[in-house]
Formats: sequence, structure tokens, C-alpha cells
Amino acid sequence: MANKVVVLFSGQGAQKVGMGKDLVETFPRAKALFDKADAALGRSLSSVMFEGPDEELTRTGNCQPALYLHGLACLEVLKEKLPELEIVTAAGLSLGEFTAHSAAGTFSFEDGLKLVEQRGAFMEEACNSTEGAMAAMIGGDAEAVKTLAADCDVDVANFNAIGQIVVSGSIEGVDKAVAGAKECGIRIAKKLKVAGAYHSRLMQSAQDQLAPVLVAADISMPSVPVYSNYNATAVADSAEIRETLEKQVTSSVRWTESMQAVIAEGNTTFIELGPGKVLAGLMGRIDKTVKVYSIDDVASLEAAITELG
Repeated sequence: MANKVVVLFSGQGAQKVGMGKDLVETFPRAKALFDKADAALGRSLSSVMFEGPDEELTRTGNCQPALYLHGLACLEVLKEKLPELEIVTAAGLSLGEFTAHSAAGTFSFEDGLKLVEQRGAFMEEACNSTEGAMAAMIGGDAEAVKTLAADCDVDVANFNAIGQIVVSGSIEGVDKAVAGAKECGIRIAKKLKVAGAYHSRLMQSAQDQLAPVLVAADISMPSVPVYSNYNATAVADSAEIRETLEKQVTSSVRWTESMQAVIAEGNTTFIELGPGKVLAGLMGRIDKTVKVYSIDDVASLEAAITELG
């Protein structure tokens, strides 16, 4: 088997009703983690995950802790089935960076869960108090997208993969960017169905609220390198962890650079833990030479174990 693997965790938007239900029904360790989450939050997050409705799960204050819980439950059962698996690096897309830190022991499961619930609530509040939008720019040069975003007074939210970049900001600015994309050599520009302008200056109030929460958090050095979305490098100390998790709220997610840096370290086997295969799809655009296994339910877990084992 591949003895050294990198674990990757999903970001907001990957959630789906029913996530984790079959894991809980099949594995006592997954059930124990879901029960622990419900107890820590003082509410039944698991019911929202299993039963929805979709609009309730999609709420930022719910989907962020839901994805965190689901990703760590997937990891828990993977480690139970393959105890010899050696995790050498962790990373996560946006919200998934918190899940990666928990997986690496930066903070406890419960502390991380409460952090992401608060982060989600702060961001939901920022969405409700601003009028923002996001748009995907497909097939364009990164410099062209940066220039277009600056001209339209919006921010570049995500460098997700080569030729797949997202801009974020005011509705007017994003509409202007979509209208002007073709002139900049961008093949496709389309608005995304989101609640607000994530990873833009319109999230500043959320970042300001999250900062003191991170200062008060009990944070340790992770047991394996955890890559920051903000710096696209592995974090070096607890002060940098706090800073990068704070600044990430309004800054660009530098996923392409992060994955290229992880691959440059010699890593060739990745395991995506979270609903769907979003990160595997992005990796296919970043570097086709590496292998990504996606795990989000019992069937995909068993398939990955067969190959990894």
C-alpha cells in the first residue's frame, strides 16, 4: 500500500443532506463522534446533516460545522480500517483548513467544532449585513483575472486550480467582472449560487469577530505539516496558525499553490475526506500525475481501502 498519504478536507459548498448517515449506522466510532458533536454544541447537528432540509444544512452556521464533523468522521473510520496508514501532511479548502488542523492535533475535536460553528455564524451575519456575490472565472490566465478583479473593485477569492479562479465582492462589481471577462481572454464567467461574498473585504466583520476567539483558543503545534490557504505554506508556530486562520476569512484561498507545494515535497498519494469529489477534480487540473482517493460514505471508503490496502 501507499505508506505515506496527504489528507485533504472539503470546503463550504460540498455539503449534502444525508452526509455521514451510513457511516454512523455502520461504525460505532463514527456514531461516537457525531454524538460528541451534538453534545458539545448542545443541539442536534446530526439531524440537520441526515434529514435537512437542504436550505437549513446550507446555512453557513450549519454547513461549516457539518463539513468539519463529516471530514473527521471519515478520517476516524479510515484510521480504524487502515491503522498502518501514515498521514504525513494535511490541508483543507477554506473551512477545511480548520478540519485539517483538528486532524493534526492543533486543537481538540470539540474546540475546533466550536471554532468553526462561531466562524460560520460570524460569516452568516456578514452575508446578511452586506450585498455580495461571487463568480467563477474558467479558462483564464491568473494575471488577467487579477487585473479584471482590480478594475471592477472586487477581490480574488479562490485560486482553486489552473484556469479555475473565483472573484468575490459587491454584486455590482461581480456583475461587471462577468460582463468584461471575455475581453480579458476568460473563456467562461458565471455567477455562483452563494449567500454572500466569501473571502472578500465584505467578510471583514466576520474576521474581526473571529480574531479574539482564535486568540483565546488552546492551540498546539500540529503533529504533521498543515498548509495554510493564506500563505500556501506549512504553518510554523501557534502565532502563525492564529494569524493565518484569521486572515483567511477575507483573503484569497491559494489552493493551487498549496497543492503544488505539497506535491513538490514528494507526495503522490492524497485522500479527500468530505462529500463529493471536488478536491479530486481540482487536483486533476493542478497535477494529473498524483493519485487522489475520495471518501465520503461507506461505499467509497471500502473502495479506497481495497486500493490502498
